[in-house]
Amino acid sequence: MKIRSIDTANAQDARSFLALPFSLYQGNSIWVPPLRRDVRRMLDRRRHPFYAHSEAAFLLAEQDGEPVGRLAVIDNRHYNTFNHSQTAFFYLFECLDEATVAQALFEQACDWARRRGLTEVFGPKGFAALDGMGMLVHGFEHRPALGIPYNLDYYPALLEAAGFEPAGDSLSGYLSRNTELPDRIFEVADLVRRRRGLRLARIESRSDLRAWVPRLRDLYNQSLGGTSGNVPLTEDEAQTMASQILWFADPRLIKIVLKDDEPVGFLFAYPDISAALQRQRGRLFPIGWLDVLLELRRTRWININGAGMSEKYRGLGGTALLFSEMARSVRQGRYQHADVVQIGAENDRMLRELRQVGIDFYKTHRMYQRSV
Repeated sequence: MKIRSIDTANAQDARSFLALPFSLYQGNSIWVPPLRRDVRRMLDRRRHPFYAHSEAAFLLAEQDGEPVGRLAVIDNRHYNTFNHSQTAFFYLFECLDEATVAQALFEQACDWARRRGLTEVFGPKGFAALDGMGMLVHGFEHRPALGIPYNLDYYPALLEAAGFEPAGDSLSGYLSRNTELPDRIFEVADLVRRRRGLRLARIESRSDLRAWVPRLRDLYNQSLGGTSGNVPLTEDEAQTMASQILWFADPRLIKIVLKDDEPVGFLFAYPDISAALQRQRGRLFPIGWLDVLLELRRTRWININGAGMSEKYRGLGGTALLFSEMARSVRQGRYQHADVVQIGAENDRMLRELRQVGIDFYKTHRMYQRSV
């Protein structure tokens, strides 16, 4: 067996790296392939905005000339500057059920991090805010929400055998259209409108959403105040993320809270196109895009993925306003089911509030860390 750092500009190397999960998950009806163009962009050092400020290496384990494991290791300099840390991230880990392969991959990743003066490896955590985090440890029988990691059930044991320790969980929950939100949620939302002067922006089209991108980027960066483990978005990163999601977004499911004319809160939800990605194995061309467009019309699932309030307005009822409006939008449309994704297990207050409105938390993702 050998481990090598691939040349991402080499088409054969890139194909070998990208193809491995398709062989590992062959016959698995739960796994949702990523959009191939999005993963390919992560390897593109000329086009992905991450490489304007940071660096990554892509490791491939081969046995008898065949790929048996892969790993990305990331030095996100913006993250380390913002969080006053010296952390490397790992991401895109896939491997046969062989501890020696996983250990060899992570030892080389640690060597790479050590040479850059980094002191720990943490993950799975990707290149951008839309990249799902964590290793699935509970809920393997449920299809993942779009963009949220799914992995084979032996992966956590491989990480622990490679010296990693748990470093925090996030929970994802299910909400049915038929769930009745407590009247108190709507009462608080109405009160917030009257007393705080908060209101919802009117968004009717994708062009409306595109126009909001610069201000939403500023709001997202403001919402990081008082938090840790996050990183502000650059302008190029915000535009790239917008391009990823705008083509399948439903404007009715994007909620922006305004104070006067300034955005102070947001909640993002998207139609789930996972079934189409499974059928097309992550390809948009030549006909995958048509299947995705059809799935946008017939899916009954949405993913609620991303919420924030500027620090000044937290605890003033803005969350109730967001969820009451989301509930109205879901009931007015065709959607029947919602995945509320990746709420930090340490966020006791939010988890308690969401359980009270009927959300059943049924998937757990775990972060892992080790020193280098």
